[in-house]
Amino acid sequence: MSNGISKKYSGIALVAAFAMGMAISGEAAAKDKVKVGFIGPLTGGVSVNGIGGRNSADLAVRLRNKDPKAKYEYELVVQDDECKPNIGVQAATKVAADRKVIGAVTHYCSAVAIAAVDTYHKFGLPVVVWGAVLPDITYGNTYKEVHRVNGTMINQNQTAAKFMRSLGYETWAVIHDTTDYGKGHNKYYSENLAKEGGKILATFGVTSDQQDFTAELTKIKELNPDVIYFGGLTPIGVRVRSQMEKLGIKAVFQGTSGIVSDAFVEGTGKLAEGVVAFREGAPTENLPGGQFFLEKYQAEKYDSPPEAYGAFSFAAMNLVLDAIEQVGPNRKKVRDVLNKTSGRDSIVGEISFDDHGQNTVALITKYVIQDGKWTVWEDSDYAAGKRKLVGQK
Repeated sequence: MSNGISKKYSGIALVAAFAMGMAISGEAAAKDKVKVGFIGPLTGGVSVNGIGGRNSADLAVRLRNKDPKAKYEYELVVQDDECKPNIGVQAATKVAADRKVIGAVTHYCSAVAIAAVDTYHKFGLPVVVWGAVLPDITYGNTYKEVHRVNGTMINQNQTAAKFMRSLGYETWAVIHDTTDYGKGHNKYYSENLAKEGGKILATFGVTSDQQDFTAELTKIKELNPDVIYFGGLTPIGVRVRSQMEKLGIKAVFQGTSGIVSDAFVEGTGKLAEGVVAFREGAPTENLPGGQFFLEKYQAEKYDSPPEAYGAFSFAAMNLVLDAIEQVGPNRKKVRDVLNKTSGRDSIVGEISFDDHGQNTVALITKYVIQDGKWTVWEDSDYAAGKRKLVGQK
């Protein structure tokens, strides 16, 4: 990433300029300390995503603390929401009740994020969601404290339905978890697929801890759909894909952003080949500031990768830090600065919040698993015609 480009990212360019051996002055050492928060799933089935998000938020804090021109020294307060709504509300309450925490970057799981928004509003804590995609997190209320840097499942499912129909598929069976996340994906995909002329033969809601899908998959096998659409997260996705194979179901496995992780590929092994999914943003290395972010991340020697949404967490934390630098450690003032965010350059691209705090610049990327890696569709052998998905016309 060239110096000319990196200078666009507020709060980042100074670090790149001064981190190389610049001594911190006595004045800088006496900076007031300000707390900022991070909440995500650090344990449980999607912990790899939460840990990647935490590390990325931590990276933003570390870089800011190395910046001699930063006005404050920042302390990151971390809470594990376990991807469980009740635990998430407890975590949100702990962070929000600490009046020294001025802003926070929160939630990968939609079911947790939607459960916690009332807490942030009650305590007046400005937050920026870094991964959860349920539209109602921002659009289900008028809370000025809640913002989101990534797109929503509305954008994701519009792209998914149109693309899958363009490949010639006509019939689907839907399996979704019964959390707000899964139900939301089912709703928006079903609506958009109908607009595109596709047909859903059957829909099955399953619990997030269900282990055996024999009953649902046996019925699906009888219906013989072209595609099985899965609205849920990696742990269930691995089970469904594996059990499809045991029952001899020959259909494309189509997922959502909830399975776009290395853990899904590892969990399904060779069965991952040809799985398709859709996610907000672009591969980290292809983002406007992706190379810069990855270089800094690697330099800090974290013991796990940033995963698909790490860059969004980094961008979200920088928004919070920049706001504090601008107006000081005051929740209301930071909230007001965030609400005015428009045309803001970041490593994930331009960020502009609408009147509900939702980033309106939504890029959706199509993925297929090829040779054990999530690959951008346009860069794959499938797009080039060298390989074909199951039943592709």
